[in-house]
Amino acid sequence: MAQKFKDAFQKMAQNLPKGGGGGGEGGGRGAGAAKAAGRAASALMVAGGMGYGAYNSVFTVEGGHRAVVFNRVVGMKDTVYGEGLNFNIPWFERPVIYDIRTRPVNLQTLTGSKDLQMVTIGVRVLHRPDPNQLVWLYRHLGLNYDERILPSLMNECAKACVARYNANELLTKREEVSASISRELSARARGFNIVLEDVAITHLAFSPEYAKAVEAKQVAQQDAARAKYIVMGAIQEKKTIITKARGEAESTELIGNAVKRNPGFMKLRRIDAAKDIADIVAGSGNKIYLNADSLLLNLLGDADDKFEKSVHGDRGWFRNK
Repeated sequence: MAQKFKDAFQKMAQNLPKGGGGGGEGGGRGAGAAKAAGRAASALMVAGGMGYGAYNSVFTVEGGHRAVVFNRVVGMKDTVYGEGLNFNIPWFERPVIYDIRTRPVNLQTLTGSKDLQMVTIGVRVLHRPDPNQLVWLYRHLGLNYDERILPSLMNECAKACVARYNANELLTKREEVSASISRELSARARGFNIVLEDVAITHLAFSPEYAKAVEAKQVAQQDAARAKYIVMGAIQEKKTIITKARGEAESTELIGNAVKRNPGFMKLRRIDAAKDIADIVAGSGNKIYLNADSLLLNLLGDADDKFEKSVHGDRGWFRNK
């Protein structure tokens, strides 16, 4: 900029009238104007140089940032500049600003488990650079250190840790798997002066074939449990039938003994049956013509006498020996 001002004033001085045929007075005025223009150009050059130096001799580091300085003579300076206003030598030094706040990076990779099942795992890492090693980072990795280092480290550590667990353990021991990945990744990242704040598993999915196999297994387990309950129900039903048969046998035996001891028991049962039959016939709207003896309604006939004789006779139901 100062050089442009100098060239402009030199052109203006050349265009001024020179002394000649006009006499000594005219030549003196021309020489004075040229000197004044030269002094003005020099003053503007000095002012421009001072403004340029003042503007480029300071730089500001914002909050959550740090700066390192590259010197054209000695290279990278070992000092790490903190927040606020800092000074440097214009043109000879150039500041490089680093963001040291925690930033996230996500990675999703396909890997195999211990039982050779393909697993898609997503990992999120919160990271930041080591503020005391920014000079080393700029020399070896540059400003985009995370794009150069973290994807490969995350991919390798995730695959190495997932390979130690079976597919079902990846679900039941998810916290342990996440802690294992965090330890592996933190140890590897420290070698590159990168600090990891947190490592978390955000996504975990299996292949469609494995998902179908797991679903089929669950269905088979449910069918087996259902069959087990069916067998248990059949056993209980069998016990119920046996108990019912024993009760009926005991009831029949008791009825037989009661008939032996007192034939009037059959009369009582016959009266109860006749009452039930009479209620049914009375409630029916149809007209029927049947024998009263066949319907057990002839309670005043000689059916009971015949029954008693058959019980006490030689050819009765319960013959006494």
